[in-house]
Amino acid sequence: MPWIVGVSGASGTPYAAAVLRALLAADESVDLVVSRASRLTLLDETGISFRDAHWQHDLREWLARGADGKPDTFDPDVSGVRHWSAGDLAAGPSSGSYPTKGMLIVPASTACVAGVALGLSKDLLQRTASVTLKERRRLVVAVRETPLDGRTLRHLVTLDDAGAAVVPASPAFYAGATHIQDLVDFVAGRVLDAAGVGHDLYRRWRGDLGGARPTG
Repeated sequence: MPWIVGVSGASGTPYAAAVLRALLAADESVDLVVSRASRLTLLDETGISFRDAHWQHDLREWLARGADGKPDTFDPDVSGVRHWSAGDLAAGPSSGSYPTKGMLIVPASTACVAGVALGLSKDLLQRTASVTLKERRRLVVAVRETPLDGRTLRHLVTLDDAGAAVVPASPAFYAGATHIQDLVDFVAGRVLDAAGVGHDLYRRWRGDLGGARPTG
């Protein structure tokens, strides 16, 4: 069964790329839904146009790019990915009878959070998230916005009450980050931790103070 990865329009496309690479490295199959708004963000942050008719080429180019924007940093194999158009409300993941392990929304915009919390199902991403909740499957929402106003906080509480895991895209520094990719991978790793997917994206806390200090 696949994991569904939904990419909304919030800034933070490197987070989605890191999650996708790690899922594929763990031999997990992925169903991918890229919202219309996220395509604008991806174009702005990377210069990559994500096109339904050429999604494999565009996805490979995206996942090969490092968080610092350098192309060909990674060598991704996207053969384990199935893409669904965000406007296709008849797609497999729109139904509870379509078997999945759960869904990761990364990054999640406040508009996406509101839509899922209110059950709007205005596109396939929101519809799939609603299905994931009603089927009692794992939903991880990596919200990426600051500051958060009261409405969004209430929506996040609604999602938590419904069983979703809310994972703010907040990098930490105890893992000894020395590069922007390390900070991105920390957030991606925490998203995967919430989903129960194994990875080696960051150094875990072992109780040793000073472990993150640079040596030399």
